[in-house]
Amino acid sequence: MASTAADTAATSLADLKSAYEKDGWCEPPFRFSDDAVALLQERVLSISREQRPEVVHEKDSGTVRAIHGCHTFDEVCAALVRLPRLVELAEELAGGPVYVYQFKVNLKQAHEGAAWPWHQDFAFWHEEDGMPSPDAVNIAVSLDDVHEGNGPLTALPGSHRLGLLDLPEDRTDGTESDWRSHVSADLAYTVNDDRAQALAAESGRKVFTGPRGSVQVFHPSIVHSSSNNLSADRRALLLITYNAVANSPAHPTRPAFLVSRDTTPVERRADERLDLVSY
Repeated sequence: MASTAADTAATSLADLKSAYEKDGWCEPPFRFSDDAVALLQERVLSISREQRPEVVHEKDSGTVRAIHGCHTFDEVCAALVRLPRLVELAEELAGGPVYVYQFKVNLKQAHEGAAWPWHQDFAFWHEEDGMPSPDAVNIAVSLDDVHEGNGPLTALPGSHRLGLLDLPEDRTDGTESDWRSHVSADLAYTVNDDRAQALAAESGRKVFTGPRGSVQVFHPSIVHSSSNNLSADRRALLLITYNAVANSPAHPTRPAFLVSRDTTPVERRADERLDLVSY
């Protein structure tokens, strides 16, 4: 019997889930069209010019490092998180209905974009927000061509299966960490560089390079980093974090643009402006 499109899609999802569970990352067989990327670039540039708390700058600089929570105030970003193929993939990998936990765009400006040290996203979400388990998924969309010179994200395959690493000792002075240390180059939770190098020597590295519009998916607990942008090319990476509704933190305290309070399951909705092209 000839296979149907539904059979092929199901097989593809199963393959992606298998790779995700084994390696901590996977690459869907589609990308965003040039027109879709151009529209997203336009919205990111416009938001970056605004003076608002969601726009974070490099340390001691006016250079924009990241923007957060755009899907709550920009209609194009809001449409992006509802795209059926993204939501379907997130539901498969997270194990059930999902909501948007975080939305951000990390911007490494030409010659200025600073590195992100080795870290695990789930360390922040568990320690600061009280997320019970890593039943969430990061979907990354490259808004620029990404190459070795402009600070690509680099992950250590299989490290998501090791649990949380190198957590700092509990704070004993009763203070809470400043959320700004969760979005700057001086991260509050990092993985020891020697440990990361040892893991890389054992399991290798996955460097997320590719043309604009590329889509990559990675696990909340995978150890990852990125280098300084030493090139003349900007590197903008849009990241949607979908969390399983059943895994939502009970009492998050960080700003809502970092940790969404709305745990309503995302409803799938197609948008012809944000078309995906199959490989």
